[in-house]
Amino acid sequence: MLLFLKEFLFNVFIISSPFVLYPYLHRIRDRVNAYRAYLFLLCCIAILATMCFPVMMNGISYDFRSVPLVIGTLYGGPVVSLLLYGVIIATRYVLGISDILMYIISLLPTYCIAWLAMKGYDAASLRMKAVIAVLACALIKLVTFTTYLITKGQLYLLTNNPMETIATYVFQSFILVMGVLIIEFMRRYSRIQDEVVNTERMKLVSEIAASVAHEIRNPLTSVRGFIQLLGTKELTPEKKEQYKAICFAELDRAEGIISDYLSLARNDLEVIEEIDLNAELGYMFNLLLNYANFNNIRLHVSYYEESKLAVMGDRHKFRQVLLNIGKNAIEAMPNGGDLSLELSKQAGTAVIRIADTGIGMSADQVKRLGTPYYSTKDKGTGLGTMVSFNIVKKMGGMIHIDSEPGKGTTFVLQFQNISI
Repeated sequence: MLLFLKEFLFNVFIISSPFVLYPYLHRIRDRVNAYRAYLFLLCCIAILATMCFPVMMNGISYDFRSVPLVIGTLYGGPVVSLLLYGVIIATRYVLGISDILMYIISLLPTYCIAWLAMKGYDAASLRMKAVIAVLACALIKLVTFTTYLITKGQLYLLTNNPMETIATYVFQSFILVMGVLIIEFMRRYSRIQDEVVNTERMKLVSEIAASVAHEIRNPLTSVRGFIQLLGTKELTPEKKEQYKAICFAELDRAEGIISDYLSLARNDLEVIEEIDLNAELGYMFNLLLNYANFNNIRLHVSYYEESKLAVMGDRHKFRQVLLNIGKNAIEAMPNGGDLSLELSKQAGTAVIRIADTGIGMSADQVKRLGTPYYSTKDKGTGLGTMVSFNIVKKMGGMIHIDSEPGKGTTFVLQFQNISI
């Protein structure tokens, strides 16, 4: 009995090993054909393994081939079931087991059992699914053995040792129930994941819609008010020019908000080329110089002098990142200060440091920076910083932020894929 138990436990191991991979099938559940192909492959491996290591008992070869056959049938459908039947017959033929024709005849009626088990299986409760699987598996094994032994005139072999025969069905049922429970758990977990993703997606869409409405409504309300004032007859030419300038400024702000949202939707790198970081740092210095002088800010730049330092990416989007961070740094110094741009090479990576002496941020603010709709500015949407984070990530880089309230902020952009 101990030898019997040992051999059956070995069968349990070899039949269950391929199904360890089943949880990963939920990732391709939307591609039905691929799902069925992978499920067939797992069941096929399990069938081959168990048929190669059967247990001989009372002159009958016992194995658990019916377990992967039933699982493949119930979760893969009639086509997978038919293919698995073909695998069983082909494997028996390759192993050189005699009376292949008799075996095929004894196996044919069981396909009707498998087909009936499929009916309404998906809509059944978990308990009912386990019952259907156990009954189908037991009937397939019993019908196959009974038909085959009748044709051989050896039906007495089935009832020679009833306790050991019953033990095989008990072990088989246990494995099958555990397999069904694991598969159903993974399917339920997958559905919950889908629901969470869909809920988050709808929440994001709602937030975007609310944010767009709020951000665009403010400048449009201002423009509407000043247009009404422009119709006043007593208005002086100076006032008209002032109100027109405000209208244009508010419309520019609305356009900027729309551009931020469009950048968020289209942040893929369009043109991949080599970007000379020294040249880009000089370009950004010249671009920010007037804005910095206007805000009483001293601008400093430090280049990498040893050799050319370059990364691969979209030049225009890279400039968008530097401009966004640079402008934010200038606006974080309302009373003037110093803004430093520095390029260096450290441990095989290109490092750009953008440091200001502004108001700084708390640890909580730094943590939330780059998330949707969070900004430390009164009229900011936070989308510009989020887009910058995404662009740097797509270029194979990362952004580290070091900040302290009242002492300033340092943005560190680090890129690994560099060329010299």
